[in-house]
Amino acid sequence: MSQRSFKIRVPATSANIGPGFDVVGLSLSLHLTLTVSITPPSPGSPPSPPVITYSGEGADEVPLDAYKNLTTRVALYVLRCHGIAKFPANLKIHAENEIPFGRGLGSSGAAVIAGALLGNELGELNLPVERMLDFALMVERHPDNVTAALVGGFVGSYLRELDSAATEAASVPLSEVLPEYPPDAGESWGMDPPQPPFGIGHYVRFGWSKSIKAIAIIPRFELSTAKAREVLPTSYSRKDLVFNLQRLAVLTTALAQDPPDPELIYEAMKDKIHQPYRKTLIPGLPEVTSNITPSTHPGLLGICLSGAGPTILALATSGFEKIAEDARAIFKTKDIEVDWKVLEVVGGSSVSKGGN
Repeated sequence: MSQRSFKIRVPATSANIGPGFDVVGLSLSLHLTLTVSITPPSPGSPPSPPVITYSGEGADEVPLDAYKNLTTRVALYVLRCHGIAKFPANLKIHAENEIPFGRGLGSSGAAVIAGALLGNELGELNLPVERMLDFALMVERHPDNVTAALVGGFVGSYLRELDSAATEAASVPLSEVLPEYPPDAGESWGMDPPQPPFGIGHYVRFGWSKSIKAIAIIPRFELSTAKAREVLPTSYSRKDLVFNLQRLAVLTTALAQDPPDPELIYEAMKDKIHQPYRKTLIPGLPEVTSNITPSTHPGLLGICLSGAGPTILALATSGFEKIAEDARAIFKTKDIEVDWKVLEVVGGSSVSKGGN
């Protein structure tokens, strides 16, 4: 066996983008990067098990056991669905992560996509993008984040309804339902996982004005997606659904126009499906989204919760620092410290051979 090396790069994502709850996602310029090498064993030496190292965001939280780590579990799932039971010997993976955990920037979705790509490369499977999305959606059932992370840009997606057999995923780690693997999780756990049906997820890329950047205003506390979903109602009024549908229909075109129209976009990024219910979990959210407007902050286009939060996403063409610092001041009145970053909308995941 000859030595192999490659690098996988997966972007952060922001889901929902105002009215697009569980529908649209945006890929952003923070990345999870895997540097992977497979070396032949030395003569007379036994093959070594996988070695994972990790740096950056979440480095003190991530399991480094290849049979408990989300990314490598997804990779193993892909391999086993193709008749490959084990990782290759002498596998080394270093993960460098820029995506904060539990902040609404798609950290788990990035880990899942990284795993699907890793399995594809380790097995030299040459899977098409659509098939890798099928595998990702067996693990992460919300298509908005994983689709944007895989294909990049501003993306709309939906998950096809599956029959009961297809949703039987006992051997697959559902990232929001099963954050902890069973104590006996190891090399022999999950040997016969369910095959993903073909064509689970479908997507379309929308246009995006190159003049628009995203300001991520990131409170210094985590909020799990599961907890953020618990506060949502089980049903909505027709009035609220129509409110969101109207705005989403406008927003998907408005964000591609040059120059972008602040008056049009600000109103189109309003939401009645998830943000009003999550404000109790994020002190300062109503004040930030209502007090920072295009009239008070020239250059601002719209502002919303990023994914399940607590990050606030502001779309703007200029005035980035004033928008972010004024949001910081509002959060400070609630005794919450924030960090902020100006991010670009980027392309999707990539694999480069040779680890370069």
